[in-house]
Amino acid sequence: MFKRILIAVDGSELANRGLEHGLSLAAAMQGEVVIVTVTEPWAMNMYDATGWSIGIQDGPEYRKLRDGEAERILKPALDRAVQAGVQAQGHHLADRHPAEGIVDIAQAQQCDLIVMTSHGRRGMRRALLGSQTAEVLAHTTLPVLVVR
Repeated sequence: MFKRILIAVDGSELANRGLEHGLSLAAAMQGEVVIVTVTEPWAMNMYDATGWSIGIQDGPEYRKLRDGEAERILKPALDRAVQAGVQAQGHHLADRHPAEGIVDIAQAQQCDLIVMTSHGRRGMRRALLGSQTAEVLAHTTLPVLVVR
């Protein structure tokens, strides 16, 4: 039924539980997975002495840190897919809002299921911290498996 599953990861213990569910499902259905991590855009600018805005996100140090963090997240997830006997590819979407990037890559990679996790926050904590899972649910037509 599901042959191409997108699994969103962020390196957290909770996301690793989602990874395990997604890999188990893919193995059972002899499908493949697209493992995705998203790096959010840099929210601040700095100014030089003349008042011009300097985009730190354009600097090589920032890109190196961002890409290194993505590799730290993706490599163990891809290694786990190999251990599970599931064909996998990894993607790092840089400078994107997570929900937007997840929906876009799921469509671009022709996935038929999205697997992600949710902390299950409610009320003020959800309002303050947001919910990427709720955003994905609101903006995709694909089925979404939410792991808590």
